[in-house]
Amino acid sequence: MLELRNQGWTWALALAAGLLAGCASTSLRAPAPVEDRSAARAPVVAPAPVAEPPRTTLPGAENAGKPGYYTVRPGDTLIRISLDSGQNWRDIARWNSIENPNIIEVGQVLRVIPPAADVAAVRPVTTAPAVPGAPTPAASAPRGTPTTGLVASVPPAVTSPGPAPTPVPAGEDDLPWAWPTPAGASVVAGFDEQRNKGLDIAGKPGDPVLASADGRVVYAGAGLRGYGNLIILKHNNTYLSAYAHNQSLMVKEDQTVRKGQKIAEMGSSDADRVKLHFEIRRQGKPVDPAKYLPPR
Repeated sequence: MLELRNQGWTWALALAAGLLAGCASTSLRAPAPVEDRSAARAPVVAPAPVAEPPRTTLPGAENAGKPGYYTVRPGDTLIRISLDSGQNWRDIARWNSIENPNIIEVGQVLRVIPPAADVAAVRPVTTAPAVPGAPTPAASAPRGTPTTGLVASVPPAVTSPGPAPTPVPAGEDDLPWAWPTPAGASVVAGFDEQRNKGLDIAGKPGDPVLASADGRVVYAGAGLRGYGNLIILKHNNTYLSAYAHNQSLMVKEDQTVRKGQKIAEMGSSDADRVKLHFEIRRQGKPVDPAKYLPPR
């Protein structure tokens, strides 16, 4: 009996030892090997640099900053540049070989004086002044970015210089000026160098607008934003006068007019009321017309 009991313990111990061995072999089994595939990955190739397009040199770039030249800015038109430089837009187009005056580019450099003129005596053309009642044009656009600077409605081609300008009188500073409206019309806004480049004169639709001095029509149209139906007269090599917001125009470009001649009818084109906006420009710079017109 004792022998059998000892054999039972022997079997029990053997069974326990087997179980422990199985657990140990399971828990101590070596982990599965981890395969490193980093060496097999495709090499990373940096993208090739994108070539910049070739830079285009705009016409007249070699004259930038020189007296007698003007660099086109955002919002400019040939009509505005001619008004600010005191020149005929047709002449500027001809001096710069511009075939289509409706297309100019920001950054383009234009000659704004005659080729034979003395550039040392020329007043530089500054940034286009604000137009009464018009928003500031495209001030946020970067300078030098090629874009079309076109709003002016002018003929598509310039084929000839046109008639010679009005001869310069001996005493051009004593040019005899007259009021551009009949007696009785009242001034509703005076000259202000920053906000109003001339005089605003009230009236009724159809009231006559008169030439303030002898001259030649260098522009008649509605291509300059903020001025409506506009007439620009060139009186000599020093003075221009401008007549804006008209209801209708009675003269055409290159036509000679006399002081007191009816050139338009008053209206409210591109304005908040019926009025004539009248400017006098000396070498393109706006001056106070009240200092040139006779007292009423």
